[in-house]
Amino acid sequence: MSLIKFRRTPVTDLLTSDFFNTDDFFDTRLWNRKKDEPALNIKETDDAFEVELAAPGFSKKDFEVTIDNGCLNISAENSTTKEEKEDDYTRKEFSYSSFEKRLQLPDSVKEEDVKATYKDGILSFNLAKKESAKVHEPKKIEIS
Repeated sequence: MSLIKFRRTPVTDLLTSDFFNTDDFFDTRLWNRKKDEPALNIKETDDAFEVELAAPGFSKKDFEVTIDNGCLNISAENSTTKEEKEDDYTRKEFSYSSFEKRLQLPDSVKEEDVKATYKDGILSFNLAKKESAKVHEPKKIEIS
């Protein structure tokens, strides 16, 4: 086995410094997504937009969903505490998780017809489109 001399460059200096957090670099810059931010799928159909948000570990009562000025606001907060006492020790565990997500709705969404369900860790929304925004079959016009 042979040794290879380490070459210092501005990039290697940055990567090896105490001020550079590689976890933060790859999580926020390459994927532009925070660690605790839930994954989101959006699908458009002829009649609606379907939104799925992965939020396992929550219950329905943990969510707060509002629509304000054309923006769908989703937030959730959950905390649990577990304590176990024995003769010579006490073990206490707790956890806390929360997130907040905002989606700007297109003008074609009927805000009064938004429906939400939560099942198996997936928060789903059905955002119905206004009649004028729906895709219609072409109408054939007879020429006289």
